[in-house]
Amino acid sequence: MFDEPNRSGDHTPPPAPPHQGEWSAWASYVVSQNWEAFTAEDHAVWDLLFARQVELLGGRVVAPFLDGIDLLKLAHPGVPDVDGLNAILTPRTGWRVVAVPGLVPDETFFAMLSERVFPVGNFIRTRDQLDYLEAPDCFHDMFGHIPMLAHHDFAEMTRHIGELGSAAGQGERASRIYWHSVEFGLAREGGELKILGAGLASSLGEAHFSLESDEVERLPFSVARAVATPYRNDVFQPLYLVSESLERTIAEVMALTPEALIAF
Repeated sequence: MFDEPNRSGDHTPPPAPPHQGEWSAWASYVVSQNWEAFTAEDHAVWDLLFARQVELLGGRVVAPFLDGIDLLKLAHPGVPDVDGLNAILTPRTGWRVVAVPGLVPDETFFAMLSERVFPVGNFIRTRDQLDYLEAPDCFHDMFGHIPMLAHHDFAEMTRHIGELGSAAGQGERASRIYWHSVEFGLAREGGELKILGAGLASSLGEAHFSLESDEVERLPFSVARAVATPYRNDVFQPLYLVSESLERTIAEVMALTPEALIAF
């Protein structure tokens, strides 16, 4: 699944982001992962979350996600070390994982994405928070997001959304595109409805709900529809957008310019 070329027509990854000393203003949000501070209980929580999500997802998630799990060796017990992830991810797609203490502002987040940098929380939920945590922790970030960043074209789409979000006045529109694709999108693959978004891939309850509930709408994804569709981040979604194929959604988003986004 990971044999597709990048958009230059070969397998050479894009240039890696610069070293931390050369990074932009968002570097002030970056902290040490402090991996050594994770306790045995923290690692046990990761292992529990990982095992139950992998069992749940099975054939319910797009194939590149499962390929990314294997490629990045996320099945290794315990909370992943960002340096270990970067050793695999950066040579492949030019992306880099950095630790942050919590949510970063949208403007900062999009700036990071535009430079192929993905922030992950440097903390993990407790055992009594397995099913819900208000702020995204390292399990949501690493398990939900990082596998798809090993897919060349999806990684480039994510970077492009970052560029769109960094364009003056386009943050809200870009946020909706991101939400309805990267975060809570569904996709058809081999004629079946599959999970695409990280928020669904990392959620036990909403993974089931998004695919099986009769209480929600599922409408075809388009950039125009995504921009026009508000979302909530505190409840299960009342509506999901479904990519006819992962490739089609990537192509549509990659073709979008900031000028065209303003027109929606």
